[in-house]
Amino acid sequence: MGVLSEFESKQFLAGHGVPVSRDRLAVSAEEAVAAAADIGGPVAVKLCGRALAHKSEQGLVRLGLHGDDAVRAAAGDLLGLATEDHGEVALLVSEMVVGHREFIAGVVATEQFGPALMFGLGGVLTEALTQAVFRILPVTAVDCEDMIHDLGMPALLGPFRGEPAVDRHALGAALLGLADAAEGHEIESIDVNPLVIRDGRPVAVDALVVRTGP
Repeated sequence: MGVLSEFESKQFLAGHGVPVSRDRLAVSAEEAVAAAADIGGPVAVKLCGRALAHKSEQGLVRLGLHGDDAVRAAAGDLLGLATEDHGEVALLVSEMVVGHREFIAGVVATEQFGPALMFGLGGVLTEALTQAVFRILPVTAVDCEDMIHDLGMPALLGPFRGEPAVDRHALGAALLGLADAAEGHEIESIDVNPLVIRDGRPVAVDALVVRTGP
């Protein structure tokens, strides 16, 4: 299998119409500082590489960083945590995407029917409420809209905690983009978690694409 890094995964998905966070790669603390300044606002800094599929669990993510000193310190700390087992790594500097609603989406393999598009509750709700809907590929725009409806969470789709209602067309288009990314490519799975709703529209904050080839 060929596992793409988070940066590579999001770039791949963006090429298929999936909205992703603004990211920059850096190989040093000073490059990370410059990248953060280019992005503007608070940023997240992560150690990024193809062997780092679960960065948060390994303590390789720093969130809500403000200013050059904070970014420089976090970058230096993360680079110091890199090991030979991590392989080739870089620093991923990402905008902080803030929203009260988080979903999970992707493409998973089923033994009987092949690849399926998945959409469900993400973030802290993933463990508390294991609720998700699936459609066997290929899918249409109407299928994606039906998935959003079938999730059965109208309160999360309407105006919520001062945020506007979810743009269902934009969310459906993001799901269709995930399906498109899986078709015609040697893809084993796609995992987007979280897919954050910001100002009513979806943004893929983290992603992992696994290819069947090398």
